[in-house]
Amino acid sequence: MGLSNLGIFHTAVGIVAIGAALVSYVKYRKIDLATNSGRIYFYGTMVTSLTALGLSRNGGINPGHAFSLFIFLLAVVGYFLHAKRQGNARARYFETFLLSFSFFLSLVPTVNETFTRVPVGNPLAKGPTDPVIGVTLLFLFILFLAGISYQMVRQRKMNRSAQSD
Repeated sequence: MGLSNLGIFHTAVGIVAIGAALVSYVKYRKIDLATNSGRIYFYGTMVTSLTALGLSRNGGINPGHAFSLFIFLLAVVGYFLHAKRQGNARARYFETFLLSFSFFLSLVPTVNETFTRVPVGNPLAKGPTDPVIGVTLLFLFILFLAGISYQMVRQRKMNRSAQSD
């Protein structure tokens, strides 16, 4: 597999972050930063995004570094909306979207790296353009669209019930 110590740390923290996001989705139907699983996702994503800057198969800066910074930015803005715009119902839509989008985008390198490395010696994909990666990402994108649609409808109901109180 050929992972550096930084790569092993990055992968371990990333797995924990993805696991925390999945727990948050199951329990709260969104990444909820007011919960332990939401906070673990957020901080894990921060660490994973930043450690990705020290990783490169070919050496030097590559598009993956920009991608990790974009994921970092999405999560930070989502956190800002959660922390600083508590009473703003419209901010909840953006917070939910940004955190869910950051999660979806974090799955892109996860799928690519996993499928091109596992199983060791005979990986599922030969490279990032392998059709199995494209089909998997398409499936995940469809899940993201369905999930975010559900979350927006649910948020609208929550906002309306809060207004009537």
